[in-house]
Amino acid sequence: MGAWQVANLGPVAGQLNHFANYATEKIPYAIERFTNEMNRLLGVLERRLADRPYLAGEYSIATIATWPWVFPEYQGKRVLADFPHVARWWDAVAGRPAVRKGRAVGEELRRTAPLDDQARKMLFGQTAAA
Repeated sequence: MGAWQVANLGPVAGQLNHFANYATEKIPYAIERFTNEMNRLLGVLERRLADRPYLAGEYSIATIATWPWVFPEYQGKRVLADFPHVARWWDAVAGRPAVRKGRAVGEELRRTAPLDDQARKMLFGQTAAA
């Protein structure tokens, strides 16, 4: 599952998040493409979690590395509504004391407003020469 996460779920979730939330130009094709691929990947997770509580059976690095890339809600939609095994897994991980503690770190720094030009340049304007 580790290779699957770094080669599939992470990149797709990251691209979806970028095109849907950060890109100044909303490109419908990109948003639809990554939304559909994210849905397909959630289907892979759904099948994997159908007969086990965690990705590797027990709580492990596979779940720790995968969990943050799964969005229970996205742009006002309950993404996991169609994936009950993934929703159960997501909630189980979210309820772990160490995960709750980790998620609380920096809560006051989380973005609540759109990015300003300086933040956008820092996040998306970097090159090797910079």
